[in-house]
Amino acid sequence: MTAASDQADRRAIRDLLENWVVWRDAGDWERFRGVWHPEGRMMATWFQGTGDEFIRVSREGFERGVRILHFLGGIAIDVAGARAISQTKMTINQRAEVEGVVCDVVCTGRFYDFLEKRDERWGIVLRQPIYEKDRIDPVDPSAPLALDREVLMRFPEGYRHLAYLQTRIGYKVKPDMPGLTGREVEALYARGAGWLKGAPADEPAAPAS
Repeated sequence: MTAASDQADRRAIRDLLENWVVWRDAGDWERFRGVWHPEGRMMATWFQGTGDEFIRVSREGFERGVRILHFLGGIAIDVAGARAISQTKMTINQRAEVEGVVCDVVCTGRFYDFLEKRDERWGIVLRQPIYEKDRIDPVDPSAPLALDREVLMRFPEGYRHLAYLQTRIGYKVKPDMPGLTGREVEALYARGAGWLKGAPADEPAAPAS
């Protein structure tokens, strides 16, 4: 790989990552479909499945007024031939009524992406968010908000307020997503290392001999 081709790959991956949030949040579903490979998968608090299924349920939610918005920060990309791992700093923003009060939840974390170049096109094979910390705020600062602490504490620190909101509006939330530290995120890093060495996206790297 030449320096020029490496830079071209990195630009293409960055464009893909930026297009993901713009097209998804705007409801531009046909173009959004183009960031995924056919078997691509999305793992989120409220959904785990294929890219096509994610588009379907996202569209259904969008048409019902569900608003989950994303904002991106820095991007780090590791390229190994036709494979890559990217990590993108991000925030997830969602507004909904919680315990009778309209609230905003802001969750900070990273998108951890398994990518592959096929027929000169980069696409997502697996997207796994890492949830680092979150908070909940009433849209009206004077509105009193009382959360059920037992429900809140069922979920990891990195996304417990997001999970609380999503649970209250009817979603089943996965309780063991990766956070800033811990077993789940270490396992994800191992899978990423394995991916760059040729392993499937759902398998960890082989232990060193």
